Amino acid sequence: MEAFIASVIIAATPFLFAGIGELVAERSGVLNLGVEGMMLVGAVAAFAVTFSTGNPWLGILAGAAAGAAMALVFVIVSVVLLANQAATGLALTIFGIGVSGLAGQPFVGQTVAPPTGLALPGVTDGGIGALVFGQDPLVYLALALCGAVWFLLMRTRAGLALRAVGDSPEAAHALGLSVIGVRALAVLFGGASAGLGGAYLSLVYTPMWGENMTAGRGWIAVALVVFATWKPGRLMVGAYLFAAFTQLQFYGQDWGIAVPSQFLAMVPYVATVIALVLISRNPAVARANQPAAIGRSFRADR
Repeated sequence: MEAFIASVIIAATPFLFAGIGELVAERSGVLNLGVEGMMLVGAVAAFAVTFSTGNPWLGILAGAAAGAAMALVFVIVSVVLLANQAATGLALTIFGIGVSGLAGQPFVGQTVAPPTGLALPGVTDGGIGALVFGQDPLVYLALALCGAVWFLLMRTRAGLALRAVGDSPEAAHALGLSVIGVRALAVLFGGASAGLGGAYLSLVYTPMWGENMTAGRGWIAVALVVFATWKPGRLMVGAYLFAAFTQLQFYGQDWGIAVPSQFLAMVPYVATVIALVLISRNPAVARANQPAAIGRSFRADR
């Protein structure tokens, strides 16, 4: 059971990074469906830099920068030039799949040394201490990021401005807020977070590079934001829940669950669909926190 819990913690971390970044972007009123592509580009950039330099921390920074660069393209095309957000995000995902596959060809099958976990003598030697305190630093960074986003959204003026832009960009503009600036920063943060999620996949979760290695995790991250009704705390719960479903395909048969492994591999995606259906049956739950202007472009002269 300890091995299962440890694997769930590791598997949830990419969801946390990508999901919390998308949550911030959507809170500003921007629907970015390019998370999958940003994660892939972040993953290949992180792996390439780590493989070339031997320093995983440089790779992690490269992954975040690559994700932010992809997000910058989205900002220019969709936030500044007012192209359709959904179409731009889908195009970004397709572009990310292609460019990551091309850039990653020289690294297929290669491996790197992942960042080491924390080591506290007498604490991380095994048991609960190892589970709680012996994870790699990125696990704690993801959790800290979720806590920081909650604090930002609920306890700061910057968070209030972000939510105002997402709910009514016209009113926010009338009050003197830079709607384009706030949305651009939110999307760039989302891109950097998605890049970190991709970097975690290629440097810690595997650690190796494989084409399309995100395997739909970017789409699950987008769905998690809706599942969490745009609340960071619920996003954390959802990330660990879906990570547990993901790990069932590896541990289920060892536990005597007599179902085909292919079915267990489908469980996370089936659970995503079921969760979204249940939420849609009670629209008031989602509308309570959903940004009113999500997906709606804004022009300052309107």
